[in-house]
Amino acid sequence: MTPATQPRQRTRAKPDLVRAETLFHALSDATRLDILEMLRGGERCVCDLQADLDAAQSKLSFHLKVLKDAGLVADRREGRWSYYTIVPQALAEVHDLAVGLQPKKGTLRVLQPGSCCD
Repeated sequence: MTPATQPRQRTRAKPDLVRAETLFHALSDATRLDILEMLRGGERCVCDLQADLDAAQSKLSFHLKVLKDAGLVADRREGRWSYYTIVPQALAEVHDLAVGLQPKKGTLRVLQPGSCCD
């Protein structure tokens, strides 16, 4: 068989590990999760986020930057204020990465006593 006539094998694309690390790191902090929870209802002004979190401006800016750099939130400026929203596609990407980590059906193995990991 020539390469052109060989049957195509389905290969599962490996996740971009750097991207996965960035996303999961951004989601690994309680303050950032609080911010995302507040944004679930829609766009919020940074001043409202600061008041609701009772956080220093520098701390909030740091957490918003991590979320923005990960692509989980987007911002827009209006006058002197910034407004933040969740990026739904990024959350879908997190979902897909998490689902992709599930064990394949029939591949879970139970270690027996006396195995290498006893």
